[in-house]
Amino acid sequence: MDQSDRYANLALNEADLIAGGKHVLVTYIMKPKEGFGNYLQTAAHFAAESSTGTNVAVSTTDDFTRGIDALVYEIDEEKEIMKIAYPVELFDRNVIDGRAMICSFLTLCIGNNQGMGDVEYAKMHDFYIPPEFLRLFDGPSTTIRDMWRVLRRPVVDGGFIVGTIIKPKLGLRPQPFADACYEFWLGGDFIKNDEPQGNQVFAPLKETIPLVADAMRRAQDETGQAKLFSANITADDHYEMLARAEFILETFAENADHVAFLVDGYVTGPAAITTARRAFPKQYLHYHRAGHGAVTSPQSKRGYTAFVLAKMARMQGASGIHVGTMGFGKMEGEAADRMIAHMITEDSADGPFYHQEWEGMNPTTPIISGGMNALRMPGFFENLGHSNLILTAGGGSFGHLDGAAAGATSLRQAEQCWKEGADPIEFAKEHKEFARAFESFPHDADKLYPGWREALRINSAA
Repeated sequence: MDQSDRYANLALNEADLIAGGKHVLVTYIMKPKEGFGNYLQTAAHFAAESSTGTNVAVSTTDDFTRGIDALVYEIDEEKEIMKIAYPVELFDRNVIDGRAMICSFLTLCIGNNQGMGDVEYAKMHDFYIPPEFLRLFDGPSTTIRDMWRVLRRPVVDGGFIVGTIIKPKLGLRPQPFADACYEFWLGGDFIKNDEPQGNQVFAPLKETIPLVADAMRRAQDETGQAKLFSANITADDHYEMLARAEFILETFAENADHVAFLVDGYVTGPAAITTARRAFPKQYLHYHRAGHGAVTSPQSKRGYTAFVLAKMARMQGASGIHVGTMGFGKMEGEAADRMIAHMITEDSADGPFYHQEWEGMNPTTPIISGGMNALRMPGFFENLGHSNLILTAGGGSFGHLDGAAAGATSLRQAEQCWKEGADPIEFAKEHKEFARAFESFPHDADKLYPGWREALRINSAA
């Protein structure tokens, strides 16, 4: 059934739609399946299925319903670009407070249309939210500024928060886990539970957390510096999340504001993020995106991109979200992913297709992890243009030849090297921990800094 007369209007102008402020705009890369009509017909069917229509005419449609149809307003068949305007009235609102919700956005814009028989593939690459609708989303309540305050740093450009993930990410009993925390905290700032860590039978949460809280107190006493811990409260059940969070805050006691809550936002969904955001607005909300590659990977032709995921995370209220390493670490990504970091940190930012004004909504911190070490950091900072972020380097800390504290120090020195505009090899000659990173990660050193052995008078090959 050709629905292009109703669900497409290529005379609509994008600038006018944005100025009107009544539509959410979404851009997809879409390819029709062979034998199911032309590009515009498939796009119109996609818009119908995403809003008020189906694959047949129905008797319940009235004039009002037609007024809130999603409309295809632009196509580029050669580039497989399809743009759809969704009236804001389509999206569900909370009964309790009238606010908007990401789950409704996903239900319409990524819902049944992903399984349509006439669509070979369709993937969301960008979206635009008008100001009056954007203000109905929670946004972050706690930001990196709050963490800088705990660390007694300036609240503007407070800089690099050196963090780690305790390795191995599974298999440590409570005391070895806490011991590893203490060792790292002697040099670093921030430790996160890895996403699978929670309440395993070999490491019960109610046994592990008190030991970690004690390790934090001892590390703070020894170093005279504040420390931070991101505790995983992810669970299927809203009440289980609340129980974990309340126990953690009670246990850390006077250090409760040193605690972030980690939630696996992709696998548990918007409900888990909103539970943490609303129940504990004073805690830093750490959005882990484990599993996202199933839909965001460039190899995937369906779902949505990592850019879209991060933008939605800011709207939901994530204080920080993992954004990969932009091609500088072990995970899939590229240097151009810095667009993600700009979109979640700036008040006015360009995406692949739309410019977004955030209207003062709090920023979301980029959290970097995945194969990073001190040798990779100067180039990473140079690409990003700033160091106002959190790094969680597991191997980059615990893989350092002199231990986790020295690994943390080497990462801190890497930021100093970049800020000073120094040559890393020359900088290493005066900074022991950074120099030892060359020996700790020789394969990276060979790739990034050829000739380092001779320059640093290291004769052994690795």
